[in-house]
Amino acid sequence: MNGPATSLAADAVRTSRPDSNLPEMSLISFLIVGAVFAYAAAAFCATRQLQHDGPPWLLQAVAALAVICHLAVVFNGLWLNHALVISLGTALSLFAVQAALLLWLFNWRQPITALGLVVYPVAAVCLLASHWLPVGNEAREALDWPLQVHILLSLLAYGVLSLGAAQAGVLAIQHRRLHDQRPRGASIGLPPLQTMEYLLFRLIASGFFLLSLAILSGGFFIDNLFAQHLAHKTILSIIAWIFFAVLLWGRWRFGWRGRVAVRWTLAGYGVLILAYFGSKLVLELILGEHWT
Repeated sequence: MNGPATSLAADAVRTSRPDSNLPEMSLISFLIVGAVFAYAAAAFCATRQLQHDGPPWLLQAVAALAVICHLAVVFNGLWLNHALVISLGTALSLFAVQAALLLWLFNWRQPITALGLVVYPVAAVCLLASHWLPVGNEAREALDWPLQVHILLSLLAYGVLSLGAAQAGVLAIQHRRLHDQRPRGASIGLPPLQTMEYLLFRLIASGFFLLSLAILSGGFFIDNLFAQHLAHKTILSIIAWIFFAVLLWGRWRFGWRGRVAVRWTLAGYGVLILAYFGSKLVLELILGEHWT
């Protein structure tokens, strides 16, 4: 366990860096600015591509540049004295960049260009916000490989379900504009509703599978929910899992689609975000604790 002196020393590293680290800080600032501009360009290219006015390779190239710069920033702050450090800001940035990376990968095979209108700007905002968030009492520990597998599964589940939530948001806008008979802008180039709903449930099913593995693998590391400060995170994660399970069952049993599917997706995703970031925010910044 880290004492008060260790915590203060770690905070000092972040708040008052020596002059020898100034070139590194300048490089990080350059990467942040580059990633933000590249994300903005990727969102613009996604809009042009949906309007059939831009080459697909340009979007993928610009998005790749944004993700590479973002990953470089994340990995720079992920390790401290050979220990994995996931503060609230780092978690937010890591969460956003892996969603952007998954979108970039999926976009080679699936027509999900429209998600770039949501995911890339949000990733840029999360990157900027991560450097404004105060430093909390995050864990600083060397992790063995089973726990690393659990973290990887959790990140993948969050990433895929983030794309599912973005897909639900785009689908809701598409439904509204078609209902109002006023399709305009980028929505004109969207795939048909049936295709959009098919992609939504593929993302939800994949994310649900990964979330199930993450919850099961996390059970091996729980000895005492309350002593490890994992009660709220675990309970809310299970509630989110139930939301997605009901959604997939309703799709299979009753053919749920449209606004019903959108509402269940966004509700489950909201609970999932609260499970991680809500719990982490309260623990680290308010109570001065961390998950153990």
